[in-house]
Amino acid sequence: MNYRELGRTNLEVSEIGYGAWGIGGKQWLGGNDDESGAALRRAIELGVNLIDTALAYGDGHSERLVGQIVRAAGRAIFVATKVPPRNRLWPARPGVGIEQVFPYDYLMRSAEESLRNLGLERIDLLQLHVWNDEWTGREEWRRAFEDLRNSGKVRAFGVSLSEHDPDSGLEVIRTGLIDAVQVIYNVFDQAPEANLFPLCMREKIGVLARVPLDEGGLSGKITEQTAFPAGDFREWYFRGDRKKQVVEHVKALERDLEGADLPETALRFCLSHPAVSSVIPGMRTVRHAESNAGASDRGALPAEMLAMLKHHAWDRNFYE
Repeated sequence: MNYRELGRTNLEVSEIGYGAWGIGGKQWLGGNDDESGAALRRAIELGVNLIDTALAYGDGHSERLVGQIVRAAGRAIFVATKVPPRNRLWPARPGVGIEQVFPYDYLMRSAEESLRNLGLERIDLLQLHVWNDEWTGREEWRRAFEDLRNSGKVRAFGVSLSEHDPDSGLEVIRTGLIDAVQVIYNVFDQAPEANLFPLCMREKIGVLARVPLDEGGLSGKITEQTAFPAGDFREWYFRGDRKKQVVEHVKALERDLEGADLPETALRFCLSHPAVSSVIPGMRTVRHAESNAGASDRGALPAEMLAMLKHHAWDRNFYE
C-alpha cells in the first residue's frame, strides 16, 4: 500500500481507502456485520488507514461498526464521516437556505452524535454530506467548523460534492476554510479533471474520489439480467434500461483494455491523477478488500492507456 498527503492536513492516507456506505445495512442489502467486519479488518491488515463513513449510513450503524473495529485496530486509522442534511434531501436543492439544511446547532449536535457512534475522541475529517455554493458566504458552517476545530473534536473539514457537479465546490475551496472535497470520479465521469482538480492542487486541498467503480457498473459484473434485492439502492440506480446501457459501455471499454482487469484499471485510473489523495471503493467482502487494496501496488496507468480511457467518458446522471 502506498500513501499520499491529504491536502494540507499533514495526514498520510492510504491510496485505497474504505468506503463504508455499503456496510450501513440499510440501502445496500445482502451483507451482514460479520462479513463486513471481516472485510474492514482485512483492509486494515493490508494497509488501509482511511475509512469514510457517514451518520446517515444505516442511521449510524456504519459509524458504530467502524468505530468498533478502529478502536481494536492497534494502530492509527483515520476516520472521515459526514453530517447529513437536516432536511434529508440529496443532493442539495437550489434556493433552499442553509438554515433548513445545516444550521449551527444542528451541525454541532450531529458531530457529537457521530463521536458517540464511533466511540472516538476526535473525528479526523468531518464533511458536509451535501453542498450548495449559495451557502459559501454564510456564517453557520463557518462558525461550526471553527468551534469544532478549537474544541479538538474535529481535525479537518470538507464537503461532499453533488453527483456529477464537481464545479459546485470551487467557491468553497477558494475560502480557504476547508481541507478536502469528496467527489465522484471514475472512468465514466472524468469531469473533475477540468476545473476542480487543478484548483485543489493549487490550493492544496485533499481529494477523496468516490464511486470509482460506478456503483458496480465498472466491476464488469453487471448484466442485463442482474437482479438486486428489493429496496437495494442499486435496484433504483440501475433501473429501466440502464443495465443495458452499462453493458454496452463496459463491452466497448473491455475491448480496448485487451484483457486488463477492469476493476483494477478503474481504481488505478483514479490514482493516476495527482490531485487524488485516496480512492474510497466499497468493499463488503474479504475478496474485494484484497483485490481493491492491491491496486495501489500496481501504480499509475501508462500514458497510452490513460489517453485511451479519455474516450470512454460518459456524460449521464443515474442519480436523477
